[in-house]
Amino acid sequence: MIRSVIVLAGLGLGLCAAMAQSNPIGERQQTMKGVGAAAREGAAIAKGEAAFEAAKAQAIFRTFAEAAHKMPTLFPESSKTGGETTAAPKIWEDQAGFKAAFARLEADATAGGAAAIDLASFRTAFGTVTKNCGACHEVYRIKK
Repeated sequence: MIRSVIVLAGLGLGLCAAMAQSNPIGERQQTMKGVGAAAREGAAIAKGEAAFEAAKAQAIFRTFAEAAHKMPTLFPESSKTGGETTAAPKIWEDQAGFKAAFARLEADATAGGAAAIDLASFRTAFGTVTKNCGACHEVYRIKK
């Protein structure tokens, strides 16, 4: 009985992993929604509309870094179209540049999390990170 439960649990986990792999467009859209939420929170802090809190700042930068680490894996050849994607063909034409942009974002977000000890340092680091986002979207995203 216990073996059956373990086997079924393992199959369930495998099925969940396979389903996540089978919808990279949906997964990258969800990941970017998280980044968008972090960007809105960060912008509110940078503008003085929300109080600076070191833990919140680090969480924002961690969201950017984790997304940057994950995103390059979510663009297989099979995901060029469909799912209301806004991924530009340039992604598959310039994989090296695309991956380098995410590596730069991950490095800057990681550094930003470490450097953001007060509002001034947060603003500087947040500006650097969001410039990365804008530069990548300019080249690798189709505007709607």
